[in-house]
Amino acid sequence: MVFRATTVLSVRHKGEVAMAGDGQVSLGQTIVKHSARKVRKLYQDRILVGFAGTAADAFALYTKFEGKLDEFRGNLPRAAVELAKEWRTDRFLRRLDALLAAADRDHAFIISGTGEVIEPDDGVIGIGSGGPYALAAARALVAHSALTAREIVEEAMKIAAAICVYTNDQITIEEL
Repeated sequence: MVFRATTVLSVRHKGEVAMAGDGQVSLGQTIVKHSARKVRKLYQDRILVGFAGTAADAFALYTKFEGKLDEFRGNLPRAAVELAKEWRTDRFLRRLDALLAAADRDHAFIISGTGEVIEPDDGVIGIGSGGPYALAAARALVAHSALTAREIVEEAMKIAAAICVYTNDQITIEEL
């Protein structure tokens, strides 16, 4: 069994960017941590990155991604593509089981080990077990409220926590 971290939500809305992660880490059916920090600021605090999946794998990917951001001077699209290419082709990295969400003021991406770099049309990303619930809630709030990006991620994550057993309400939020 492996430690799994779930549910990260990112919203780019009205010139603001906010990313939230719940605090839950599970080992099989058991909750082993309630207050994990799955969202971080990288590259001179200009890029938000969050992870879902195997915790140790995600930390290895943070380090790799940070190196790519440094190499490409904070160019998020280029760093995301280069990370995905290396992740897909490297024998060690290929075995890593995690997803990354990355966002800056201009872009938002889901990055996977299969070489996928997906930029959603609406700037809203939900990954992990509770990701679809948080994503649906965020999209509804974006379309039908005057909330800020921060308020949207906070409320959407609360909704996901109320629905998904692998998502809790110990939410960490970072903003740009």
